[in-house]
Amino acid sequence: MSPLEIGMLSVGAIVILIYLGVYIPIALGAVSFVSIWLMRDNFTLAMNLLKVAVGDGAMEYTFATIPLFTFMGLIVSKAGLGSDVYEVMSTGFRKVKGGIGMATVGANAVFAAVTGSSIASASVFSKVSVPQMLKHGYNPRFAVGVVAGSSVLGMIIPPSAMLIIYSFVAEQSVGDMFLAGVIPGIMLAVAYIAAIWLMGKFTPGFIAGRPAEDYERMTPREIASKTLPIIGLILVVLGGIYTGWLTPVEAGAAGALVALLIAIVRRSMSPRAFWDALLQTGHITAFLLFLITAASMYSRMLGLAGVPNELASFLEGSQASFWTVMIFYILLMLFLGTLLDTASIILIVVPLFLPLVEPMGMSLIWFGIVTVVGAEIGLLTPPLGISCFVIKATLDDPRISLKDVFMGAFPFAFVMLLVLLILIEFPILSLALI
Repeated sequence: MSPLEIGMLSVGAIVILIYLGVYIPIALGAVSFVSIWLMRDNFTLAMNLLKVAVGDGAMEYTFATIPLFTFMGLIVSKAGLGSDVYEVMSTGFRKVKGGIGMATVGANAVFAAVTGSSIASASVFSKVSVPQMLKHGYNPRFAVGVVAGSSVLGMIIPPSAMLIIYSFVAEQSVGDMFLAGVIPGIMLAVAYIAAIWLMGKFTPGFIAGRPAEDYERMTPREIASKTLPIIGLILVVLGGIYTGWLTPVEAGAAGALVALLIAIVRRSMSPRAFWDALLQTGHITAFLLFLITAASMYSRMLGLAGVPNELASFLEGSQASFWTVMIFYILLMLFLGTLLDTASIILIVVPLFLPLVEPMGMSLIWFGIVTVVGAEIGLLTPPLGISCFVIKATLDDPRISLKDVFMGAFPFAFVMLLVLLILIEFPILSLALI
């Protein structure tokens, strides 16, 4: 077989192995290693490329942003800052139809600005928001759906781990990716709130519920005590990056320190919770490092096989239009979203399409935002739907099935798709702040 045939078969083999349940980094690394060995008939070359991939992943300076922002997000989550923001938002929307759902979206948007994790958001707001919505008679499917939908804001609103991972693959500035994620993230949050308002007006049966009249009005001092810590943290992290005072790595370190100080001053985190945050940070970092190393090997294998260039030549020869290419790209990500997590989708798909995107004159920053938003939809779609599984596991309520979570999340996945199409049509929305 030619290198091109081996490369194309390897992509299919990776998808099949993952579908069969093989650990994603192992599937990526093993298939890539064997493919390079077969293409060059040189075991030593395959070993050397594996060493290079490990070195690139482990020694990359900007990779330090991942454990730092992960630790910061876990500390913020365990310190209860998410529930504080939710309480403030709830009082503001308490008299509106679907107001608790709108408050959940708003609180998730703020929470995302200091966690960058959809899993943390799904876990926190499943505990604080869903019980309140059920208490006020909301449809259980809507209650879990709005938490699932708004949890993905953590993947696009900076500091987002997915934006960091994309910046590694595409060799783009992490700071620029963070800037590019601001407007799309706000757009998505506003679109969710508008969708909830429209559902309350035209399909009230799906939302049900009643305005939360039993909320006591919060005093300015109470509002300040619950919001100033997280606002200060956002200013330190994102303000430091946007003003150029801090690099993303330095901002991650500063944010982790400030989050820890807030938790200590508020006495809202036990030593056990702190230890759990350290362990979870290690687990997440190790997984992502293993995944990035395997993906680096995979991208080198694709380059040796010439698969990206062949794909670019095929699309160029077919005279495919801009929208044809983008629709094909979106459909591919939606399909992979039924099998893979967001990070894996980015690491598998982006190396295939970068050689195609650059000659077309598209911005790689804009392409990163499109990629992350498109891959996010997979968090809400079966059978994988990580956010949906996290919500079901966190609630542990026999009245709410996994099917209810997926059905409730469907309208929000559709809203995400509409926002994605707008971002594709108007790249300036992603590039305006850069």
